[in-house]
Amino acid sequence: MTDTAAAEVLADVHRGVGRILLNRPKALNALTTGMVAAIDRVLAEWEHTPPSAVVLASTSTKAFCAGGDIRTIREHSLAGDAAASERFFASEYRLNARIAEYPVPVVSLIDGLCMGGGLGLSVHGSFRVVTERAVLAMPETGIGFFPDVGASYFLPRLPGAIGMYLGLTGHRLDAADALYAGLATHFVPADGIDAVGDALADNPGDPVDVVLNRLAGRSPVAQSRLAVRGAVDWAFGAPTLGEIEKRLRHLDTPWAATALVALDASPQSLEITHALLARGRQHTLRECLSDELALTRTTIRTPDFVEGVRAALVDKDRTPDWHRASLGGRALPF
Repeated sequence: MTDTAAAEVLADVHRGVGRILLNRPKALNALTTGMVAAIDRVLAEWEHTPPSAVVLASTSTKAFCAGGDIRTIREHSLAGDAAASERFFASEYRLNARIAEYPVPVVSLIDGLCMGGGLGLSVHGSFRVVTERAVLAMPETGIGFFPDVGASYFLPRLPGAIGMYLGLTGHRLDAADALYAGLATHFVPADGIDAVGDALADNPGDPVDVVLNRLAGRSPVAQSRLAVRGAVDWAFGAPTLGEIEKRLRHLDTPWAATALVALDASPQSLEITHALLARGRQHTLRECLSDELALTRTTIRTPDFVEGVRAALVDKDRTPDWHRASLGGRALPF
């Protein structure tokens, strides 16, 4: 572990509970290859003498994890360094699988932003606790990429067509939405989130669900904006992208209009995402991660990826000039 990675990922076992803290606050805990390797190494070491549970959290109240360090991936693409990008994605997806298969409960405390790679760290674990400050999203189509980190596994398994809606539009969920969709399992107010680790340590024989419910505040799920489920399922359950847009125009509601605006993303990314999510429900997590890794090898070399990251994260002008060509029926590499 490099000195930098060691400082950006803090880990210890306290009273029988493993604690991993993301500590790169200025970058909103955007994951680097070193950070991913550090988390993976810690979890691998703990498997030999497992703690009663593992708590994954952040030292910042602004972000749990804003995703992967995608600007660096763009720099690798511009430099022609495919090997560096491959190392990042392969390491990240390996960590996602380890979390999903971990022998003890992994409890993620989501207080602030949780996007892209942040969902990869949290969603595959047993428990995802959100506070009133939580914001979750998979915004990849807006940067010329696609929802990865196992999203082709977990998004299709959300109720109805919610996963397709979230994957194509990058819609941001608050705590209520995350609980409604099932991306979050528990709500704990922000002023009580630091007590989770101690509560787990104090009650090692109790089910984690019971411990978290003791700390929970009143769930905000009734305020979820995803209560437009009927419209979501009808529009985003359509068999093609063209039919999704047609149904949204037919609905002619403020929600549908907002969704149509969100679909003004990379045409290439929308096609990849629709195809990936449509088949994800019939695959295992490891199969989905393998498909996603194959897709990264081609997608990060495309003009839309380079341009999308430039517009969103480098120049931040938010005006990407998409390469309007679609995949034209070409098969995806899986």
